[in-house]
Amino acid sequence: MLVVGWAAQPARFALGYAPVQPIPFSHKGQAGTNRIPCEYCHTNADRSRDATVPAVQTCMNCHRFITMPDSNYITREVVDRLASDRAMLWKRIYHLPDHAYFDHRAHVNVGVQCQTCHGDVQGMDVVSRVMNLRMGQCLACHRDPRPYLPPTSAIKQGPTDCTACHR
Repeated sequence: MLVVGWAAQPARFALGYAPVQPIPFSHKGQAGTNRIPCEYCHTNADRSRDATVPAVQTCMNCHRFITMPDSNYITREVVDRLASDRAMLWKRIYHLPDHAYFDHRAHVNVGVQCQTCHGDVQGMDVVSRVMNLRMGQCLACHRDPRPYLPPTSAIKQGPTDCTACHR
């Protein structure tokens, strides 16, 4: 039965999953070249279970200063969506099964870097899934989180009891 579950998993749970997004947004340009921190756009990562995707207004904080909006498809699209009050319908890359619970703030607030789970996003033109979300992956980190935490962290181990992730 476990083999069937593994083989029949939806594509959205697979490594390399990279759905087509509403605009060809490049994290390489934003987080890489422009060094915009993850938390600038994903504002709830340190205070909510979900990191959330930015509202169109957050995009406009920078895109309103781009000097050639007629030649920049992304800026035109963002301006149009803001003017028409249409949300940017981003597609999630990481999906957890309904029986699993994950809280971004618990990880971000102890110093786990976004790249630990999401990979070298600042180097990606198209963001794709780089970490499998199998229980063993999470348990390995919870059993020995030191490689993923700042050297000053006092945390020696994350919770490994079932109810930490299965609620």
